[in-house]
Amino acid sequence: LRVVEAEKMQPWLEQLRNVTFHAKLRSQAQRIDRIAALAREIAPVVGADPEVAEQAARVAKADLSSEMVYEFPELQGVMGGYYAKAAGMGNELAAVAHEHYQPLGPSDDVPSAPVSVAVALADKIDTLTGFWAIDEQPTGSKDPFALRRAALGVIRLVLENDVRFSLLNFLNEAIQTHHSNLEWPIKLEILQREEEAASYIGVSIERLEELRREEEDPREKAATEARFAELFANADWSKWRAPGAALLSIFHDRLKVYLRDRGIRYDVIDACLAMPGNDDLALLVKRATALQATLATDDGENLIQGFRRANNILTQAEEKDGVEYSFGADPKFAEDPAEKALFTALDTAEARIKPAMEAQDFEAAMHAMAALRGPIDAFFEAVQGNAESEILRRNRLNLLHRIRDTCGAVADLTRLAE
Repeated sequence: LRVVEAEKMQPWLEQLRNVTFHAKLRSQAQRIDRIAALAREIAPVVGADPEVAEQAARVAKADLSSEMVYEFPELQGVMGGYYAKAAGMGNELAAVAHEHYQPLGPSDDVPSAPVSVAVALADKIDTLTGFWAIDEQPTGSKDPFALRRAALGVIRLVLENDVRFSLLNFLNEAIQTHHSNLEWPIKLEILQREEEAASYIGVSIERLEELRREEEDPREKAATEARFAELFANADWSKWRAPGAALLSIFHDRLKVYLRDRGIRYDVIDACLAMPGNDDLALLVKRATALQATLATDDGENLIQGFRRANNILTQAEEKDGVEYSFGADPKFAEDPAEKALFTALDTAEARIKPAMEAQDFEAAMHAMAALRGPIDAFFEAVQGNAESEILRRNRLNLLHRIRDTCGAVADLTRLAE
């Protein structure tokens, strides 16, 4: 794809500097600048050229200035493609104008061209993080800015194109960009709703309250505005909450609905959401799919029953004794053949599970885990956990911990419904 200059569309882009996107998030042109920068960062993740992705993002919304789109808003994107071609751009670059709005709903097409995917993700992430930054989150059934729909759009773009990336990193960075670009009165308005507002701008709570009082005095207003402007300019906005963590919950809520519609059990989803890396949505779905497939087998279901038994005995013992039995079971204290066999089976399973997890091959990891079903059943049939010997008892409890730890490598099995 040849990178071209868009001089013919530049007048329209300049006009967007006078078009407000949102009173607190400023103009359409400033929004395009943010989307272009974000598309450039996302491009390598989806296999797109960063330069091309940035340029495509800069012209994708140029048609918002056209009289045709002004008269018929439903043609935005469609007309953008025609205008881009007329300006001498190639078909792939022109297609981004229409495709970056997709998907508009659960049944809408999802773009697959890498540049379109990069710009579509950037567009939706900017929308979500922008309104999140100014505290305009969905509440109950109210979602005036269609943020849930935007979150579902990101989910479908990621899953249907198998995009692997840490969504949380992009959310945090984008929210902090919004925070930094907000005008200081809006920052103050938002900070006034924060318990730790003073820490974000590096002053004491008393001093912040004093500045607020001074701001209300007409004689001090100009000087106070200057003080606030300086404080906000030097503020470390990375301290402002864990900004993307709460927004990520919106994605998880939408993902639960998306996966339930595709037959994945709700408790399987919860078990996988509880694991580290749950902001890599494609990886999360692979984990859930592998777990559900394993649970559909007799070995898988029986393994879960064995895990629950081990976990319950271990939890009760730890609560009673006030200690954690996680210091490593020693096979030299194993007396019963079934107990010795379980040590061997765990060694074998862990040797297979570890490389499978490193390769993110959850199906192989679950298959190795399911092989523990027989040895765990035999152990519980032959061995009493509460042995008279305290050494044997502690060793067996540590062995139960090893079962819990091994079986919990793929998902938090305690969250599965009984």
